[in-house]
Amino acid sequence: MLNFNHRDGEKPVHIALYTLSTCGWCKKTKALLEELGIGYDYIDVDLLSGDEKQQAKEEILKWNEHCSFPTVVIDNTECIVGFKEDKLREAVGK
Repeated sequence: MLNFNHRDGEKPVHIALYTLSTCGWCKKTKALLEELGIGYDYIDVDLLSGDEKQQAKEEILKWNEHCSFPTVVIDNTECIVGFKEDKLREAVGK
């Protein structure tokens, strides 16, 4: 079981965000979600090691065959890869 970090928000949307701690686009995605008042769970994959890192990569590959960052999984039904502000706003209804 992966240990995600959590940020509270106002809207009942479940977002799992797979990021790298050094990725500028990942930081922009987190900032946008916070600006929109959207709560999210995130994990910085580059800060993981061993089995936990492998498990995170396997989870990402279910949604994103390139295993690139950020990978945003919304309500376990939709995935947005990369920083795509318009798509993200549309997906969360803002």
